[in-house]
Amino acid sequence: MNPATRVNAIGLSPIRVFSQGAPADAIPMGLGEPTWALPEPARKALAAEKGPCGYGPNAGLPELRQAVAQWHGADAEEVLITSGSEGALFSLLMAWLGPGDELLVPDPGFAAYPILAQLTGALAVTYPLCRSERFRLDAKAFVACLEAHPKVKAAILNHPGNPTGGGASLEDLCAVAEACRQRGILLISDEVYRELHFGTRPASLRDANSYGIVLGSMSKGWAAPGLRVGWAVGDPQWLTPARSIHAFAVTAAAAPCQRAALALLEASDEVLPQGRREIATRWAALASAWQEYFGAILTPPAGTFYHWLPLPVARDPMAFCLRLRDEAKVVLVPGTAFGEGGRAFARLSFAARPEQIREGVRRMATLWGNP
Repeated sequence: MNPATRVNAIGLSPIRVFSQGAPADAIPMGLGEPTWALPEPARKALAAEKGPCGYGPNAGLPELRQAVAQWHGADAEEVLITSGSEGALFSLLMAWLGPGDELLVPDPGFAAYPILAQLTGALAVTYPLCRSERFRLDAKAFVACLEAHPKVKAAILNHPGNPTGGGASLEDLCAVAEACRQRGILLISDEVYRELHFGTRPASLRDANSYGIVLGSMSKGWAAPGLRVGWAVGDPQWLTPARSIHAFAVTAAAAPCQRAALALLEASDEVLPQGRREIATRWAALASAWQEYFGAILTPPAGTFYHWLPLPVARDPMAFCLRLRDEAKVVLVPGTAFGEGGRAFARLSFAARPEQIREGVRRMATLWGNP
């Protein structure tokens, strides 16, 4: 028997492939997950679980929906709680895309976006980011892609972006939202890294326009990826069919995890600054080690815990990252995992522990200048 054609060419994420094939003593600078402790409010909430462990409502626990709504300045009817932000994204795309449709995605961009388009039968079409401004959203380039592709039915923004850490201005968010509104295109703004920022908190799509859907998650700023709790916020007309997809796929996000997520959200004034201190410490470790071993000064991203690293000239990113992994024993992810726009780059995750980061940079320096 053969699997359905929609899963052809879908295998393990290249991010996971590089990590799973690494030597046991390799420095983990590939995966993007917090390495600091699960915050105390979540641990207390999980420890307090008693009695039956029920499913909970398909759309999420009412108290969590209300808290997420308050966080985003929305109403509870505009909130769908999901199994991670990817659960929200999967449900939205499955609800609104089909064969013959097109999905607009950033290049470079998160590796899951084009795969999810493929699962719906749609085609992923890429739009470029502004390379000269550290891969920020470029509204003119985005709108030009919309005009060139009349079959686009949905579009994804990601800011601060994975893998580049690039941001988006309020002006560009306004322009993109208006362009999608005029065309009736579902606009999805993936903002899961918004709370892990350097300097001023980035603008949200909801600051620009009420049009579109914003995705959020416990996984990054609240340091709880294992809870698998995310959300989508926006017009219920967009969310209603996605809620049905999510309900039949997973029933609901795990109720104990939702209660832990509620505890984290209610403790945001404590939890989020701690997360930003953690990434600032890790960035400082990367920047100081890079200056010591490479003699160069690094500039932090707009947000995330990724450094979008230019590779040595004329290097095949896949082959070079394999050498780094197997010889220097440092795991990075080749930029081509995120689209053709990443061909000259690698994604370095500085979510690892500071001592690992310093050792990883030292190991990289031993191989960097070698052919």
